[in-house]
Amino acid sequence: MLKKTLLSWSSGKDSAWALHVLRQESEVEVVGLLTTVNQLYQRIAIHAVRLELLQRQAEAVGLPLHIIDLPSPCTNAQYEAAMEKFIAAAKQQEIECIAFGDLFLEDIKAYREAKLSGTGITPLFPIWRTPTERLAKEMIAGGLRAVVTCIDPRQLAASFAGREFSQQFLKDLPANIDPCGERGEFHTFAFDGPMFRKPVPIEVGEIKESEGFVYADVLFSENSPNEAIARARIG
Repeated sequence: MLKKTLLSWSSGKDSAWALHVLRQESEVEVVGLLTTVNQLYQRIAIHAVRLELLQRQAEAVGLPLHIIDLPSPCTNAQYEAAMEKFIAAAKQQEIECIAFGDLFLEDIKAYREAKLSGTGITPLFPIWRTPTERLAKEMIAGGLRAVVTCIDPRQLAASFAGREFSQQFLKDLPANIDPCGERGEFHTFAFDGPMFRKPVPIEVGEIKESEGFVYADVLFSENSPNEAIARARIG
């Protein structure tokens, strides 16, 4: 019998590719996505993607969306309490596994394993330790399309915000930047690829700095052909 699995969903390329990999597994069935959302701003935590886009994205991949609301600001204790409540409810719904799109940060993996220990839910890491240079190229060659929504300007130039994650993007990255942004250099929103039933039409709106990060505001666009990502000036 297939193991009922939820996928931790950031809306970015890594979680999208993890879904693609999991759907090729013979032992698991992904039955839903779980995402933490900032209650105040109605955006995904860290990636800052609008709730509307998250909902359209979940529809496009054909999975129900489970939202964990977080206060703003949110302490670590509040975050953990919200997660523990959700995990307990998931267990009642006979969820057996929760999958994550983590790549190589050992402390993050250990944290997730510790928090799920004793809950009866098994953590899965379907793309763990895949070399990120190879993985980034595989994603793009495999048809995954994503736009950069958040930049840490202490690590990467603000001009990368709002760009499409592409072969040219990888070529333009400085040598010290991880090709998948695993150290927090950048975050993305996936809008098309083999895990999607249909693309999510988008355009890039305002690009601005806030609280030490540079954000590209990704908008739903009925008329976007998805042939190019519109660029905007930093406001």
